[in-house]
Amino acid sequence: MASSRGRGSIAAFATYRPPCPWDIFSCPNPPSGEKDEVNLLQSGSSDHYNHNGRPIPAAALKALIAKKPELASECGATADDVDSGRATGLVFVSERENGLETLHVSLCFNDKVKVLSLGEIYGADTFGGVRMEDSGCFGGGFAPNADPCIIYVSTKKPAEKRRTPWTVVYRTNLKTGETEQLTPDGQYDLSPAVSPSGKRVAVANFRGNRWDGEIEHLKTDIVLMNVDRKAQGGKLERKRYITNAGWPSWGSDNIIFFHRAVYTKDDPNSKTETRHWGVYRYDIAAAKEPILVTPIKKEAMTPAAISETKVAVAIIENKMFQMGGGVRTQDMYRHIEIYDVSAPNQPVKITQVVRPMADHYSPFVLDGGRRIGYHRARAERLLELTGQSNVARKFNKLQSPHNDVDLFRVSGVFPSVCTDGSKLAFVDNEFKAVWIADKQGLRCVWERRGSNSVFSTMWNQNPELDILYVCVGPAFKADNPLDIYAIFNASGDQREYRKLTGRANNAFPYSNPEGNKIVFRSTRDHADNKKNLYILEDAHAGEEGGVTRLTNGNWTDTHCQWAPKGDWVVFSSTRDKPAGAADFDNGLDFGYFSVFIVSVAKPDVVVRVMTSAPPMPGVGSTAGHVNHPVFSPDGRSIVVTSDLAAVSAEPISMPMFLHSVRPYGDIFSFDIDPTDITKNRDIQKFHRVTHSRYEYSTPVWTKFATNDPNAQWNMLVPADSRAANYKPACPYMQADGGQSLHMTGHLVIPRRCC
Repeated sequence: MASSRGRGSIAAFATYRPPCPWDIFSCPNPPSGEKDEVNLLQSGSSDHYNHNGRPIPAAALKALIAKKPELASECGATADDVDSGRATGLVFVSERENGLETLHVSLCFNDKVKVLSLGEIYGADTFGGVRMEDSGCFGGGFAPNADPCIIYVSTKKPAEKRRTPWTVVYRTNLKTGETEQLTPDGQYDLSPAVSPSGKRVAVANFRGNRWDGEIEHLKTDIVLMNVDRKAQGGKLERKRYITNAGWPSWGSDNIIFFHRAVYTKDDPNSKTETRHWGVYRYDIAAAKEPILVTPIKKEAMTPAAISETKVAVAIIENKMFQMGGGVRTQDMYRHIEIYDVSAPNQPVKITQVVRPMADHYSPFVLDGGRRIGYHRARAERLLELTGQSNVARKFNKLQSPHNDVDLFRVSGVFPSVCTDGSKLAFVDNEFKAVWIADKQGLRCVWERRGSNSVFSTMWNQNPELDILYVCVGPAFKADNPLDIYAIFNASGDQREYRKLTGRANNAFPYSNPEGNKIVFRSTRDHADNKKNLYILEDAHAGEEGGVTRLTNGNWTDTHCQWAPKGDWVVFSSTRDKPAGAADFDNGLDFGYFSVFIVSVAKPDVVVRVMTSAPPMPGVGSTAGHVNHPVFSPDGRSIVVTSDLAAVSAEPISMPMFLHSVRPYGDIFSFDIDPTDITKNRDIQKFHRVTHSRYEYSTPVWTKFATNDPNAQWNMLVPADSRAANYKPACPYMQADGGQSLHMTGHLVIPRRCC
């Protein structure tokens, strides 16, 4: 049965999203042990991801209660309880609203917690639609005409340029709901923080009002501006104060703490410089060079100022540079410590005392510094609930920007749905096992041992053939052999595994609608590891049945898929990379990927469909990444993963990027003319499908909706109160009780290239 929403469902995998829910905790400063830790949202068995918390000042909390009385009434709290400190509030990011990463507020009183989204309080006109919200903080209240307000980041407004952040800072009056954009048009801000007086807001502003593809170390500067334009003379008075800086936090109206990355030669005999993150202190009145507060040999980030001289930071003593195995020791985890400028070598350890073998993120200050808050993954529930170290993952349905297309997030890499919608296949995030989910349940159908990886699952497009294709070999190394395998009778008991290719580096197979031919990319015929597209003329026999070259050139053609009608192949390519451009984009991969369509009958007819930057002559035209293109089942649209919207949060605030990896960005879609290939040249209009701080990659588009009863694997997608779990055999806890690297949400593989 076709989708009830008309055009089916888009599914994708989110990297760097921990497999266990994030939740918000606090403990006293200093703590004495594990029992000191308190779950601020009392989430219990909730599967909601909650993070990036900050306290709500009393005046702001009373304004929220006045606007939405049930925030307090369900807990039995009153305004007097807020004034006395018996009732407290928290603003934080949560995914409980249709899977979106949006701002919520909580009120805690007498061990009861009430949570509401800002949309439930102020309506969908301001807090509605598909968007991401972050970094909620509070200002105003400094004058009779300056009402309490919330300052925050939202991606609800599309940027005019491609490969540009959608992150804009807004101010919403908590009494009236009136909302004002603080970030000027054409500029882009992250991580707002309001001064103690409530008068000024500091932001991390993208330098030059642009993003150049940087990943961990964003090129941002600290800019200050007024909180309330109307109450402060009608001007923002926006001014840049600190270069190469992010994540500001006010110690007073004159002191700002922030984090910064610097490059040093750890080995004087080496030509290579190492990046180190540190937390700095800046005196606005003195206007002198910022002072480093944290040790140079430790990675310190995301400061939360306690006073003019004290600051809580997230810190990693021993940054790991290699992925793919090994037991983490305590100094490899991200912990919260407090540094005093007057005694920099005597930090107060917070989370090492409470939970030494876990990562902790984004500290914030409570009760004037008597307590420190943070978020972490609730991994301890693994052992409490199951006695095992296996995560019960879920497929999550998300709010879609398209009325006729569903959207959901899968818990496996390279998802593939068969044509009749009855089977879903994917690989785990170690790239070692192939999983199938269908009416028989979920099971592993192939597991690889040793150094070789398995990835890029793809069903044969003939629904009568139960054939699954996978790639096997060293992960993402173009100079090593990589082969395409077919798993015949993949969902049955008597499976047959057959290698279809035998030379060069081959990947990303996709069959034609009849299922008798396969298009794939390969390094064959290239001595320099460049890649072109080829066709296996016999999908069952592999190379023995003949190989036909489809594209030809000294570039990389990859990520190929046959059109539903079988006349075209869509793929991603660097063929328009300008001469003289850098060999690697930020040291990660070739860069300059755009999407093309080629006619199977006339291979010389190739049309560029979508670029990351606006189509124009010169180097900037094809910069960036538009990858993994996939046709919609009706052939009228293409979905891709791309950096069209740059980044939406400071990456260093998330699990560390510990290996060379290209975060593609978000999922986007655009419409095409399925009848005339020439009418699809350099399409201008596109739709942003996901708004996230995580990397969304390897999408798939199936004609079946997530609530379709004929697609049996959809039982794994929670709908309303239903939730079906599965438990992959991938360990997320070490034998010593520590969280493994899997808990960061990383792909545990070496360097990858497209």
